[in-house]
Amino acid sequence: MQNSDPTNVEDLRIYQIIDANLDRAREGLRVLEDWARFGLEGNDFVTKIKDFRQILGKNHLEIYKQSRNHVEDQSKGLTHQEQSKRKTPEQIISSNSGRVQEALRVIEEFSRLHNHALSKIASEIRYEVYTLEIDLLSFSKHKNAEKILKGNDLYVITDHKDNLLEIIEEILIAGVKIIQHRFKTGTDKDHLQEAIKIKNLCKRYNSLFIINDRVDIALASDADGIHLGQDDLDLKTARKLLGYSKIIGMSANNEIDISNALKDGCDYIGIGPVFETKTKKDKKPIGIEKIKTLTKNLNIPWFAIGGIGANNISYLKSNGFKKFALISQLMNSEDPKQDAIMILKQLSNEN
Repeated sequence: MQNSDPTNVEDLRIYQIIDANLDRAREGLRVLEDWARFGLEGNDFVTKIKDFRQILGKNHLEIYKQSRNHVEDQSKGLTHQEQSKRKTPEQIISSNSGRVQEALRVIEEFSRLHNHALSKIASEIRYEVYTLEIDLLSFSKHKNAEKILKGNDLYVITDHKDNLLEIIEEILIAGVKIIQHRFKTGTDKDHLQEAIKIKNLCKRYNSLFIINDRVDIALASDADGIHLGQDDLDLKTARKLLGYSKIIGMSANNEIDISNALKDGCDYIGIGPVFETKTKKDKKPIGIEKIKTLTKNLNIPWFAIGGIGANNISYLKSNGFKKFALISQLMNSEDPKQDAIMILKQLSNEN
């Protein structure tokens, strides 16, 4: 401690400010730590946040704690109406990250003359928390997407249709939670505008919006993820461009491609074609037995694709298949909503 007098009223007020903000910073960090631990199961985050709390606790000197008994706080217990508007874990992460950052800035300023070491510590942790907030939000978004992938067995891929937005909304209303959009003809400007419209629809129905191939449009439209083929941009490069908030799926139909996808951090795999399909006329069907062998020990979600429809889903389920990607069955349907409802019931074993 430098240039301080514990009997001086001004110094006591400064100690009280430091004491209050050390409490605020540590409380906010504890909120982040518990969400990282129980909500995200992110052990690396937990360790880092716990270290921050311990460092601040070690520097929470007795003289600061004693100051709260000397100067009456007239604003104790004040709340703000914005606090009641936090409805999601992401809002709680952001608000408590902000609380920590603000508290550390106050500590940094008011401890500069009295406790230079604490001022320096507060500054260093504050800058770390800026990055931590982004990482926690990204990880949280990724976990939410993973939850939808694991919890839903129907994955719908678009095809070119004049009334595509209408079809997509119908199947979203039916309960479909995963949409992959494939681009056909048109300019990049057209593709982006269409992607944004589909993204907004998916967001309205709390569904994932995945772009096929085009990482640039996935970024520009704030899609939830990208699906890559074996001839597309490699997964590691796509991850660097997209960050960790997005999910990345891969098409794979042999042991090597599946192994590489897993090694590179793929979130899900599309495997096929199971049967002959008009969408991929040049590709020979893999067949049920081969797919069963390829997926025997697969520990991430995988979706069977290729020639799949209401007429063969039950048969595939009897062979251990659980998740399915459909195109023609719903894109060419006269009543996509009812067909989607029927298939979802079929997948959930409802009659």
